[in-house]
Amino acid sequence: MDKGFAIVVDIGKTLSKVTLWSRSGRMLSKLSRPNLRVSKGDIIRLDTRGIAAFVEESLSHFAGHPVEYIIPVAHGAAIAAVENGALAYVPIDYEQEPPEEIVRAYRKQRPAFRETGSPALPACLNCAIQLFWADTLYPGKVGSSTLMPWAQYWAWFLSGAAATEVSSLGCHSDLWNPAEAEFSGMAEEQGWAGRFAPLRRAGDVVGTLRPDLARRTGLPKEVKILAGLHDSNAALIAARGFAEIEGKDATILSTGTWFIALRLAGTGCDLSALPEQRDCLVNVDPSGHPILSARFMGGREIEMLIELDTRQVDIRPDQPRLLDAVPHVLAAGAMVLPTLAPGNGPFPHGTGGWIIQPDDWFARRAGACLYAALMANESLDLIGSRGRLLIEGRFAEAEVFVRALAALRPDTEVFVAKAHNDVSFGALRLIEPALRPTGELQRIDPLPYDLAAYAKAWQGHLKVAP
Repeated sequence: MDKGFAIVVDIGKTLSKVTLWSRSGRMLSKLSRPNLRVSKGDIIRLDTRGIAAFVEESLSHFAGHPVEYIIPVAHGAAIAAVENGALAYVPIDYEQEPPEEIVRAYRKQRPAFRETGSPALPACLNCAIQLFWADTLYPGKVGSSTLMPWAQYWAWFLSGAAATEVSSLGCHSDLWNPAEAEFSGMAEEQGWAGRFAPLRRAGDVVGTLRPDLARRTGLPKEVKILAGLHDSNAALIAARGFAEIEGKDATILSTGTWFIALRLAGTGCDLSALPEQRDCLVNVDPSGHPILSARFMGGREIEMLIELDTRQVDIRPDQPRLLDAVPHVLAAGAMVLPTLAPGNGPFPHGTGGWIIQPDDWFARRAGACLYAALMANESLDLIGSRGRLLIEGRFAEAEVFVRALAALRPDTEVFVAKAHNDVSFGALRLIEPALRPTGELQRIDPLPYDLAAYAKAWQGHLKVAP
């Protein structure tokens, strides 16, 4: 029987997940919990207490295993400020809208896209606006605290050691200059750069498990805690384990709350090729290399369209009936226009909604998948994606979505891998880079319908849409 030697703590926007892995790269156990939206006054905060309790309880489930490592992974749109061994304030949820006067003042000072590769995003998606606002909410706190990205906060929670890592810092934060591999001018001018914990590589061991956590969870106090990394970058590391992807011009489409396209080999960092106003950006991989990227809030939009749990478009028993519904959706001209998550994606100013909404339960869900494929196709075009495309994550099992995207991109080899474990497996490869994903990539057959005509009609509506 395999014994667990590593734990991955994955703090996403929607879910927190803790997985146990064997040395051979087999996932032995997985625990998950929805993250709550915590309100304090009029401001939505991250669920720090709930996540911390879940992580501790999950670690205790694995006490019987000879665990050697814990690797934190997290979304990239949060900054934690720690002072005197505790959070100086609970981090702001990135979907929280700041006051208009804060936004106006911040936008006058934020660095240019050509410096950071970070577009001006809505709400608090640019991490620097969280710090800017916190300076008003908590005078002096930012300047007296140790700052660290969200993934490294969980490394600190586990070890007590503070660190900063580039894939987390370089995620549309306005805080990092990817071409120069240094903090942005604004981060320096505001004094924030000097408050960030020391830079460490994602695979660096920053410390060992805190003695009190070791005592309460039953894990060995010698367990090593890695600095950790941004979740989409962990998916990149997993994808690079496939021979079809490694060293080639390929794009990874990571699907979850966000659909994030990250283009790999042969891209360089030509910011002039990226349209800033269409949610294109430069991510930074764990080695510090710039990665051309585009994104939209696909999982959230699908959820809004179907008004039920997102599993309803990707659970296996429903796939045949969803595929059967596609020709009826196409014949009716039923489609969704962008954008249901305002301010995001390739059409950030669109006012989204149905044209000829189907009455049938399956047809509505098939239509939502076609919409996601059309949006993904636009995002991929914006970063010049070509050659190979690997779709990973929650919606890689949504057959209408992946097969529609393959039909829209006939010159691209479209693949899917084993869904759900890509991020945590990528984190595991920080410890064992020689690990290869189990199984082979599956080449996707395109839908056998004329989606070019459907896409052209969709584009026609966009030209006249308000």
